[in-house]
Amino acid sequence: MSKYCPKTIQAVSRRNFLEKSGLGFGAMAASSLLPAATIADPFARKKPHFDAKGKSVIFLFMHGGPSHIDTFDPKPELNKLHGQPIPKSFGKVDFQFSNMDRTPLMGSPLKFKKRGQSGIEISELFENVAAHADDLAVIRSCHHDGFTHVTGQTWLNTGWGRVGRPSVGSWVVYGLGNESENLPAYVVMLDGGIKAGSPAYGSGFLPASYQGTVLRSEGPPILNIRRPEGMSDNEQRQMLELLKGMNENHREARNDDSELAARMASYDLAFKMQMSVPDVTDLSKESDVTRKMYGIDDPMSAEFGTQCLMARRLVEKGVRFVQLYSGGKKGAEVGWDGHNECDQNHRFMAKKVDKPIAGLLADLKSRGLLESTVVLWGGDFGRTPFTDGAEGGGGNRNGRDHNPYGFTVWMAGGGIKGGKVIGATDEIGLKAVEDKVTMHDLHASMLGLLGMDHKRLTYFFQGREFRLTDVGGENNLVKRLTDA
Repeated sequence: MSKYCPKTIQAVSRRNFLEKSGLGFGAMAASSLLPAATIADPFARKKPHFDAKGKSVIFLFMHGGPSHIDTFDPKPELNKLHGQPIPKSFGKVDFQFSNMDRTPLMGSPLKFKKRGQSGIEISELFENVAAHADDLAVIRSCHHDGFTHVTGQTWLNTGWGRVGRPSVGSWVVYGLGNESENLPAYVVMLDGGIKAGSPAYGSGFLPASYQGTVLRSEGPPILNIRRPEGMSDNEQRQMLELLKGMNENHREARNDDSELAARMASYDLAFKMQMSVPDVTDLSKESDVTRKMYGIDDPMSAEFGTQCLMARRLVEKGVRFVQLYSGGKKGAEVGWDGHNECDQNHRFMAKKVDKPIAGLLADLKSRGLLESTVVLWGGDFGRTPFTDGAEGGGGNRNGRDHNPYGFTVWMAGGGIKGGKVIGATDEIGLKAVEDKVTMHDLHASMLGLLGMDHKRLTYFFQGREFRLTDVGGENNLVKRLTDA
């Protein structure tokens, strides 16, 4: 042993060298045959589980909770019992403010008429939408267990009564990707803000790339979408290429890092959106006839009419999910939250949305888009068939409290055969009693109209597979919605 080396180095034969290196040579050979790893595009178009006519969704959300018994669910028996105590036979359930033992029944002051060839009864609040009765499937038996706004909004928007789950729009984009390469897959247009906040259109535990992108009606349509002042198109492109190269080097040892891949894809999408967003939001290209059809010529309906027209332009460009909110935290308005003077409140809010929604349905149909676009109308919940019982909570004898135990939504398009009513509430509109529809059922059916099996659309998180419909939901509504 040499005095300069305290350890003896064992000689390695050629045979031993090849044995030890075999795995390395194999890996090198295999790597030359395999294609280079590519960045997973979170918005890449995906095949649905089965063929379906629905390709996109427009969700019209009436923030605050519209009264079903004043809009799409007439109750003549309730009108007969107006002013009387609630019969004990209807049982007792909890409400946010009202005590059923102390609040009298209140009939609807609004007139209902049979509409279209189907004869669906719709109130005078929606005279324009009523002209499309034969395209609507009115579901009168929805229910959930949340009688506060936040809970109701999270149930409708995420399929869960508490904040934290991915929104239905996020699930749809996760399942189907996007049809457009230059626009966000999921767009949200607010009316000042919502009580449930951004989690109502957030991605929850899904990757952040699937959350809704807010499109604003004032100022820049999307925040931070404009190129920095003084930077040319070429300079920005070079900067993004440099950033992309650095990220790719960083990702080589992290092929399973979906967050990094999603972030890299979002930079490229943001660059494309700088040109495409101003173009799709430029309504000057629309005719005066079209603008008038959406009620944009009327100050009362102009704002929601603009949003509805934008929704049509977005799905026409391939955007997968568009959500519009009517009513929110803007000024002194309370949206559809009719605790005070429910009749006056609903007449005011309906003037904002009736003509725009009718215009949207007519425009989609004339362009052949209604067949591929699922349109869903609904709100937090319904409202009580008795007067609001709030003591010091702002209620009065002409208002209605929140009612999650029975309420109405309607759907159109996406292969739906309209002119039908599904389910029913009891004689006074208190609870769903026939063909009851949970929020899991509603969401399962929406996914079904888009060609997705709600039980197969899952995401692994915290040790188990999650889905929009949790452990419930049936899509048996789809057959009833699509049968003639």
